[in-house]
Amino acid sequence: MERREFLKKATALTAVGAGASLLSGCNQEQATATGAAAAQENIEWKMVTTWPKNFPGLGTGANKLAALIGELSGGRLTVKVYGAGELVPAFEIFDYVGSGSAQMGHGAAYYWKGKIPGAQIFSSVPFGFNAQEMNAWVYHGGGLEIWQKMYQPHGLVPMPAGNMGVQMGGWFNKEINSAEDLQGLKMRIPGLGGEVLKRLGGTPVNLPGGELFTALQTGALDATEWVGPYNDLAFGFHKVAKYYYYPGWHEPGTTLEVIVNQEALESLPKDLQAIVKYAAQIVNADMLAEYTARNNAALKTLLNEHGVELRKFPEPLLNRLKDESEIVAEEMSEASPLAKEAYNSFIQFRKDVFAWHEVSEAAIYRARN
Repeated sequence: MERREFLKKATALTAVGAGASLLSGCNQEQATATGAAAAQENIEWKMVTTWPKNFPGLGTGANKLAALIGELSGGRLTVKVYGAGELVPAFEIFDYVGSGSAQMGHGAAYYWKGKIPGAQIFSSVPFGFNAQEMNAWVYHGGGLEIWQKMYQPHGLVPMPAGNMGVQMGGWFNKEINSAEDLQGLKMRIPGLGGEVLKRLGGTPVNLPGGELFTALQTGALDATEWVGPYNDLAFGFHKVAKYYYYPGWHEPGTTLEVIVNQEALESLPKDLQAIVKYAAQIVNADMLAEYTARNNAALKTLLNEHGVELRKFPEPLLNRLKDESEIVAEEMSEASPLAKEAYNSFIQFRKDVFAWHEVSEAAIYRARN
């Protein structure tokens, strides 16, 4: 009797266990299916930019980034790009993305100097890094970690997303032969370069690209820098200014950025986070290659077809600009502990990379010329 009761209870427990296992299996399959469905969910983001819609190099660089994210994700993450002024004015994208109104923004870090003075280091420093050196510092010299610490209180994650290489010195309506010729000059020049101009008696003006032609044409500006031949030809500056100066002492390797809303980024599956990160790196490299190629042809057009007068800044003026630039950058570094950390890192890396480039890049330039 006891044996029969034991067998009945054992059979019942086995049945219950089998049912529980079956239910557990069903729950696991359901959870897997739910997770798969979530992974396949199409996510739509917005990217606001500081550039005119579809502007060559800059606007199209933002477009390439958005398209690449869509392609690499198989359409799971799509990004719609808005030019400056379409959703928000050019210089308001920082706060717009930080608030979550858009998930991404494309611009340049020196536009935010009023919010984060040290951010200027991550766009361009006068007489600082060229594009190759900037990428080395950001990706492998600790620069990116400091950059991201700076933006973290604003709910943003910055990443390099383009570089234009060495820029031109700008368009002027008069010859520039000495520092005295900069006194009283109203010039569009952002970032630390603008502060240097102010020290020499000029008036720096920060305007978005779409307003520069009219400002030069009407006399609201006496001079402007923008980028280089590729973009300057597209804006038609040769029609309203006579002299085209080089080198771009103020921006020897300007890095563009994509800023991503931190909460939006962290809400993505890990693979999509990686796609955003590496798509930005791809576009960062591609833009430099594009500008190197396009500037060649555009400069020939400006000189041969439009009669632009190409001038080099005099050496004494460049020396004066360099001296003032060192002072301005040092003063900027005192704005915050993170600005100091970034500047110290920048200075040390510049010393190290200069020693190497003296026997590599600079040496081969001298040898081949």
